Amino acid sequence: MSYVFVNDSLQTTVPLLHACIDGDLSYTKRLLESGFDPNARDCRGRTGLHLAAARGNVEICRLLHKFGADLLATDAQGNTALHVCGHVDTIHFLVSSGLKIDICNHNGATPLVLAKRRGVNRDALHLLEGLEEQEVKGFNHSSHASLEKMHMAENESAIENHSLLNPHLQHNDGVLSSFRTTWQEFVEDLGFWRVLLLLLVIALLSLGIAYYVSGVLPFTSNQLELVH
Repeated sequence: MSYVFVNDSLQTTVPLLHACIDGDLSYTKRLLESGFDPNARDCRGRTGLHLAAARGNVEICRLLHKFGADLLATDAQGNTALHVCGHVDTIHFLVSSGLKIDICNHNGATPLVLAKRRGVNRDALHLLEGLEEQEVKGFNHSSHASLEKMHMAENESAIENHSLLNPHLQHNDGVLSSFRTTWQEFVEDLGFWRVLLLLLVIALLSLGIAYYVSGVLPFTSNQLELVH
């Protein structure tokens, strides 16, 4: 059951809306091709999409959408075509085309709420319930992901601010890290024992240079003072 009124045809003088009410697909197509507005409304603000969806005429809904019918159009009560629909295939089409299942009319009612009030068939009701549940889960998942991204961005910003406030610390860390890396690469390339031998040779050369410059062997003067 959907929003279908016996006097719908009496509330409009627009031929396109009459064709949508009657479910006349070929006539609807001819009218659209001749330039009729796919978003024309009746006195209650309903478009052809509302009227076709209410009757489950999914082919007319597809045709109207193809010619530019506004899926988000609302009637005088704020109802979209999905609010007045109670047919599985039409619900599938409207949702797959972009209509949100949780959108509310002026009274705060969603398509699922109105469907329960009208007593639509069980299959359509279960479909609306499943779609609404999926949309809620998707919203919660995206919200959780957004919160995680915000938290990561805040942490990165805090680290960056700490580095900017302590430029000397950042510079010192960079120098030490560079020195360690260079020394490790040097030891790995030359070998540990060769490096040890090189250090020993450097130490002996340093002692020889000290003796050549001062004329005194290292530690000799201290040893003589100890003997005296």
